[in-house]
Amino acid sequence: MKEFHKINLLNDYYGSLLTERQQNFIELYYGEDLSLGEIAEQYNVTRQAVHDTLKRAEQTLTNYEEKLGLVSKFSQESKSLVEVINLLDGYESGEAPEGLEKSKGILKKILEKRQDL
Repeated sequence: MKEFHKINLLNDYYGSLLTERQQNFIELYYGEDLSLGEIAEQYNVTRQAVHDTLKRAEQTLTNYEEKLGLVSKFSQESKSLVEVINLLDGYESGEAPEGLEKSKGILKKILEKRQDL
C-alpha cells in the first residue's frame, strides 16, 4: 500500500512529464485500479507491454523526485506546519509560552527555503 501511495504522489507532481501512454497506464492502474490484463485488453497490447510501460513510468517518476525533490520538500514543509500548529496550540493553552516564538522561527525557515528556489 505504501508503494501505491508513493507512486500516486509522485504522479501528482511529475505525471505531466510522462508520455501520454505512461500517463494513461498510471491513471488506469493506480487511479482506477484496473489490472494489467484489463489495461492490455483496452489498449490491445500484451500484459507484459503494460507492465513494462508502468515500470518505466515509475522509474521516470522516481528519477524526477531524486533530481527535483519536490515531494520531499512538500513532506518536510507539511511536518513543519504540523509542528507550528502544535506549538501554537501549546501557546494558546498556556502550556508552552515559547510556542509563538518557535512558530515564527519555523515559518521564517520555510519562507527562506522557498525564496532560495
